[in-house]
Amino acid sequence: MRIIFHVDVNNAYLSWTAVYLLEHGYDKDIREIPSVIGGDEGARRGIVLAKSPIAKKYGINTAETLYMARKKCPNLEVFPPNFEYYMEMSLKFYEYLKQYTPVIERASVDECFLDLTGTKYLYDDILELAYKIKNDIKNKFGFTVNVGIGNNKLCAKMASDFLKPDKVHTLFDYEIKDKMWPLPIKDLLFVGKSSSLVLEKLNIKTIGDLANANPKLLEKHFKNRVSDLIKSANGIDYSEVIANYGYNKCISVSRTLKEDTSDMKLLKKILLDMADQVGLRARKSNLYADTVAITYKTSSFKSFSHQMKLSIAINNTMDIYNNVLLLLKETEVKEKIRSIGIRLSNLNIKDIEQVSLFNNKTKNDDIQNLIDNINFKYHGTMVMPAVFYENDDNK
Repeated sequence: MRIIFHVDVNNAYLSWTAVYLLEHGYDKDIREIPSVIGGDEGARRGIVLAKSPIAKKYGINTAETLYMARKKCPNLEVFPPNFEYYMEMSLKFYEYLKQYTPVIERASVDECFLDLTGTKYLYDDILELAYKIKNDIKNKFGFTVNVGIGNNKLCAKMASDFLKPDKVHTLFDYEIKDKMWPLPIKDLLFVGKSSSLVLEKLNIKTIGDLANANPKLLEKHFKNRVSDLIKSANGIDYSEVIANYGYNKCISVSRTLKEDTSDMKLLKKILLDMADQVGLRARKSNLYADTVAITYKTSSFKSFSHQMKLSIAINNTMDIYNNVLLLLKETEVKEKIRSIGIRLSNLNIKDIEQVSLFNNKTKNDDIQNLIDNINFKYHGTMVMPAVFYENDDNK
């Protein structure tokens, strides 16, 4: 029988910011006051990224504007995100968990799956081990986690989302009927908001309702997803924990614009800046992406995403930028854009490629390394590609 742990940091951005502030002499634990992590309050992109439990009681929601959040709570304290420190804490979290099993999957910056199948000779009591992990992380690093235990990844993840924070929960096969089926359908992993609304209209209001639903009732609305939905509702999941050696599954950046725009010249300048941001993050970690995506939201709040798989993995700013321009051209944007972003995924720790006589990548990477070294030396963007300063349409 498989034994899977899902270890999830409670309110990661706010918790890690709290730890950082306390380490640097701040006299309050921001987890215990009305506080949020957010962007620039004076700009349109100033939104709530994370909120304290007390801020939540004021009705403050993640992704709402800081302006609206402050209207709900005038004494709200706002702190900027510290992504460099978050990466540092994420690595400490991951490195700590690695001691328990080599089969560990870093699902995101603040959550990991551990496959502990076959470790009964190392750990007599799995539940005791979960509490040890939870308490160790709290004592060593100053933040709390939830640990979910199940016989597969889905159930372990569902268990870790039960009552928070600083808890251990189980959801084994024999507990699904009592612990998972009574939950509202929106709580089922992989069921989004729109899907849950459709299911509720079909009078499928709990996970148990879905687990026992007639597939023919669902086929009209979900087509080839029906089997997967019913399996999930029954706690069936055969996916493996895949060790990914600690690097991120994706690197992304997005920006909400000061004004909705269809000005392609402006959008291209913004995309070049973001290509440099994601490229720099990848290069710092010696990561290469073989999938590039562009994401954007229109003035009518419709979201779009378009990606391409590359034959050669990249992390060079201009390589990323040129591929993003191709994606932008293919999307045929018909409305003004409100926000836009770039995502690198399928990251590899090494640059694996087929060498070609016609490939200029090595030369481009040497130039990129030179640019990075100059900018690191002078603590800024002293050198940028010439296209960044051009006044033409960058075609």
